Amino acid sequence: MRTLVLNAGYEPLAVVSFKRALLLVMNERATVLEAVVDDPVWTATTMYERPAVIVLTQYIRLPRTRRTPATRRGVLRRDGFRCAYCGGAASTIDHVLPRSRGGDGSWENLVACCLRCNNLKSNRTPQEMGWELRIKPRAPRGGTWTVQGAERAEASWEPYLGVAA
Repeated sequence: MRTLVLNAGYEPLAVVSFKRALLLVMNERATVLEAVVDDPVWTATTMYERPAVIVLTQYIRLPRTRRTPATRRGVLRRDGFRCAYCGGAASTIDHVLPRSRGGDGSWENLVACCLRCNNLKSNRTPQEMGWELRIKPRAPRGGTWTVQGAERAEASWEPYLGVAA
């Protein structure tokens, strides 16, 4: 069982085990916003709600440069597992500007791609192939991208994670 932790300003901060979340609540460092219905936690003397979403009582300052690293799984998820060239089912990623020509591994240079298009494109740019990108690659934003573990979000977390872009 996992619990979403929100900062005092209600922005997503982390995903922790329900045991860690319960300790934060018991030590009065957090309050429960959403609880799992009909599944309480019993101690020797008390019953506690099993937390699904908690909010910290004190604000935690985070560095402003909280950038999500570009990964294969992240690029595929960002593009909806659809090829950026033909729209088919994507299973690989492609560098728009090939690495051999100075392309980097940034969000803006990576797109999801099907195996066929990736092999056809090879070491060329889309312009050389006469192809157009179906999407404009950019770095994703939103709570589901900045919080590790939020990609497998539970239904009760949706209002707190914001819109993933």
